[in-house]
Amino acid sequence: MSLLLRNRGAMLLLMLNIFLAFTGIGLVVPIMPTYMNELGIGGSMVGLLVAAFSLTQLLVSPFAGRLSDKMGRKKIIVGGLVVFAFSELLFGLANASWVLFVSRMLGGIGAAMIMPAVMAYVADTTSSEERAKGMGFINAAITTGFIIGPGIGGYLAELGIRVPFFVAAGAAGIVAVITLIVLPESRSAELREEARDQKGNKDNLILQLVRSYREPYFFGLIIVFVLSFGLANYETVFGLFVDHKFGFTPKDIAFVLTFGSIAGAVVQVTAFSWILNKFGESRVISACLLVSGLSILLTLFVHGFVAIVSVTFVVFLAMDILRPAVGTQLSKMADETQQGLVMGMNSAYTSLGNIAGPIVAGILFDMNLNFPYAAAALVMFLSFLLSVSYGRRRRSKGIPVVR
Repeated sequence: MSLLLRNRGAMLLLMLNIFLAFTGIGLVVPIMPTYMNELGIGGSMVGLLVAAFSLTQLLVSPFAGRLSDKMGRKKIIVGGLVVFAFSELLFGLANASWVLFVSRMLGGIGAAMIMPAVMAYVADTTSSEERAKGMGFINAAITTGFIIGPGIGGYLAELGIRVPFFVAAGAAGIVAVITLIVLPESRSAELREEARDQKGNKDNLILQLVRSYREPYFFGLIIVFVLSFGLANYETVFGLFVDHKFGFTPKDIAFVLTFGSIAGAVVQVTAFSWILNKFGESRVISACLLVSGLSILLTLFVHGFVAIVSVTFVVFLAMDILRPAVGTQLSKMADETQQGLVMGMNSAYTSLGNIAGPIVAGILFDMNLNFPYAAAALVMFLSFLLSVSYGRRRRSKGIPVVR
């Protein structure tokens, strides 16, 4: 029996953990306008709230990943759920903007603890052949959480504007207890002890980021940054872009984004493992970078609802295949003692992209509504060329490229 089948109960629980965290992130989307009116805050403050979440996630992710190598995945996952539950409760109780900031920063800490530990757990409990499928399941849970979070938030808000956050806090608390009782630890005591003795694991965030360029998996981290930068760039101005250019209604925008996201989640669960095993991580990453770059560029030239839906579908599909492909490649390039550290760096580079993407997109959009997508497409094309060059260099040196 395969490792994935033997650990399917743990996998389902991990998917529930990560799904809950990312659903909680999306809850705030339909409710923020009301909060803005209640607390008297403006749009710039909302932007800073988004940045606060990503910034704390960036600062804590490498530390949390390193800690999961030393202490074990289970403790960090449960701790992250508890922090997340408290952040949602605090958001629901907030009566001042500074409380919202504290809540979002705690939410970033909770996500930073949960995400790298969950991905490292998958790497611990799957064989090299099954890892793509495991990473696909986790990323499908992330995507699904993002999709239905705003919908759940909007529905529960009918019962009261603060109800969604109380429900999310309660659900996180219950899942934390279940995880504590049911989830077995995936990391042996010997590996935890070995991780505690490693010098590299004692560096702070800045040193880890500086040192990362010397690691064999550094190029994968660059692709993680490019992916999150491009997707954040694309999504941040998408509503403004189609509103200004085509006159799309909020309902139209919601349909386009939801359709693309659902399609990506379906592919991650059903076909992703086959795609990666058939073509290998290196080829899939290069192809997704090229396809996403072309699709983003094509967004500037197409017209009409069906055309926009089609192009956006391809963008999200390429991104949703690219994310777990890079995660799988990173996990294979890291040794057993560093899985948590590498997944923490994965989360840190994701946060860097999530911080830079919206800022750059907003500035460029104010200059010209076409500039954000032109810049995102250019970054994708350059990354594609770097990806091809990187693979050729490693092969020329006789260094095996992760398929």
